[in-house]
Amino acid sequence: MSVAHDPHYGPWTIEEVLALGEDRGQRRELMGEALMISPAPGTKHQRASSRLWSLLDRAVQEEGVPAEVLEAINLILPDGLFIPDIVVVEAAAAAENPVTCDADDVLLVVEIVSPSSSGRRTDRLLKPPYYAEAGIEHLWRLELEPVPTLVVCELQDGRYVERIVAEAGRTTLIEKPFPVELDPAALVSPRGKAGA
Repeated sequence: MSVAHDPHYGPWTIEEVLALGEDRGQRRELMGEALMISPAPGTKHQRASSRLWSLLDRAVQEEGVPAEVLEAINLILPDGLFIPDIVVVEAAAAAENPVTCDADDVLLVVEIVSPSSSGRRTDRLLKPPYYAEAGIEHLWRLELEPVPTLVVCELQDGRYVERIVAEAGRTTLIEKPFPVELDPAALVSPRGKAGA
């Protein structure tokens, strides 16, 4: 049995990508007018995302920051639509349960670097300039390989500058945009292992 469909090869718009609907098996992002599709993240990535979300959520609450910590939300940028692993967004912007969030409302974006070569290139090189153009002040990049490392960047003169590199096996205090203490190794260790 064949299924008739109208293939769309691009260029794509944000509206067209959002009209594709939710798909938990893959992420659909828009870089300019190019559609990027990536598979759902693996176990180590999901473990790190969940634990980092929990740390950030606790920090936001303890500091009384009027913000929400969200995972895998549609983030509208001046020239694209990305789905960062974690976003800390102003509480008022998240209050109405939107399908998307605007970059103007974002305090922090976190990317957990994908293990594939194309994923590494996208997370390290391609996405940061889009976030910088949008004026998102804080970008964290969690490297899983070869050892867990968190690279903390801050926007300066239109580009990101590394401020802290938190290494596995050592607890590091990150003060901006709000204080968080973490050991990158504890974010990825399976339950029952040291640091979990």
